[in-house]
Amino acid sequence: MDRSSIIERVLRAVLLALIVTFFLFPIVWILLMSFQTNEQILRIPPSLTFVPTLDNYKALISGHLLTSAGSLDIAFMRNLGNSVLLSTSAVLLALILGVPAAYAFARFKFWLSEDIAFTLLSFRFAPPLLVLLPLSLYFQDLGLVDTYAGLIWVYQLIALPLILWIVRGYFEDISPDIENAYRIAGHSWLRTFFKIAVPLAGPGIAAAGLLSFIFCWNNFVFALVLASADKQPVTVGALAFVTASGIQYGQVAAAIVLSVTPTLLLALYAQRWLVEGLSLGAVKG
Repeated sequence: MDRSSIIERVLRAVLLALIVTFFLFPIVWILLMSFQTNEQILRIPPSLTFVPTLDNYKALISGHLLTSAGSLDIAFMRNLGNSVLLSTSAVLLALILGVPAAYAFARFKFWLSEDIAFTLLSFRFAPPLLVLLPLSLYFQDLGLVDTYAGLIWVYQLIALPLILWIVRGYFEDISPDIENAYRIAGHSWLRTFFKIAVPLAGPGIAAAGLLSFIFCWNNFVFALVLASADKQPVTVGALAFVTASGIQYGQVAAAIVLSVTPTLLLALYAQRWLVEGLSLGAVKG
C-alpha cells in the first residue's frame, strides 16, 4: 500500500468524522441540556462538565414544574399521548383512503385524473394559514372544533396528498402484466389489489406512511388554532415552558428528547422498509 493511499484514507476518515460531528452536535447538546438546570445551561462560558439531574424529566412525567415564580402544572405527557393518537390515526386513515386512490390514479386514466391528483397535491403545498380561517368556520358549524375527530380530519391535508403521490409512483413502477396474469387465473380485481399490488408496493407504502407520520407529528399551526390544551399535541404543549420567570431551557430540552424518541424508534424499526421503499424504482430496465 503506497503512502498516497494511506493519506487519502486518513483524510477521508477525518472529513467523515467532522461531518458526523457537525450534524450530531446539536442533538448531543440538547441531550446534555436535558440533564442540566437553567443555571448550568445559561452560565458563561458554557461547560461540558456538570452534575447531571433528572429533575427535568421528573417535572415532565409528574406534570409539576417548579420555577422561581412558583409551581406550574403542565400536561406534557397528555400532549405526548395526543401526538401519538392524532398522528397514528391520521396516517392510518390516510393509508386507507390514499393507497386505493393511488392505485386508481396509477392504473386507470380517466377524465381530469391528472388535474384531480395535482389539486390534492396542492393542498400539501398550501400554507396552513391559508386554510385556517375557512376551516375554523366550517368546524364551528359542524361541531368539530376542539375534537380529536376534527384534528384527525384536518391532518389529512398533510398525510393524504403525500401518501397519494408517493405510493402512486410505486404502483406505476409495477408491471401491469403481473396483475393481468393473476387476473387471468380467475381472481377478482379486489383480490389482485390486495394480493399482488399492495405487497409489491409494500416498501413504498411503508416509506410514505413513515414520512407522513413525521410530518403529522411535527405539525403546529392546526392544533394551536383548532384545539384546546387538553387535546393539543406535544408541539403546542411545549409552549407551557415559556413561563413568567423565563424560558425553562432544561425542560424544553427534555421535552424535545421525549418527543423525538417515538419517531426515532419508529424510524429505526422501519428503516429496512424505508430504505427499500425510497430506493425502489431508482434503477430500471
